[in-house]
Amino acid sequence: EFRPLIGNRVYGCDDCQMCCPWNRFAKITDEQHFKPRHDLESSDILDLFNWSAEEFDKKTLGSPIRRIGYARWLRNMAVGLGNAPYHADTVSALEDKLAYDDPMVREHITWALTQQKSKCVNANAAAPITNK
Repeated sequence: EFRPLIGNRVYGCDDCQMCCPWNRFAKITDEQHFKPRHDLESSDILDLFNWSAEEFDKKTLGSPIRRIGYARWLRNMAVGLGNAPYHADTVSALEDKLAYDDPMVREHITWALTQQKSKCVNANAAAPITNK
């Protein structure tokens, strides 16, 4: 019931940072350890979902994101992809990981596939019929 409410928020740190009353006193730092790494701040969710476990380990080294682990990373990305607009590449990526060896991940990928496919059906139903 909460999956649709998550939208594309796949990791909560940014929300916490935005609403933390202490952050109004924060100043931008030049400290490299606090800067976004591996273009995570501008990455496409589908690209992030397609990371292998090895890529996840490498690209989250030294980051608090690593604490959730690869399986929960996939779960969170699957929810975001389920909430995303329909795209055939999204369906294909979800189907590719559907056999992942974790029931929680499979459950969320299955949900995401259902969401994506329903958007495709709804989009096709609304499309005008042409004779071309």
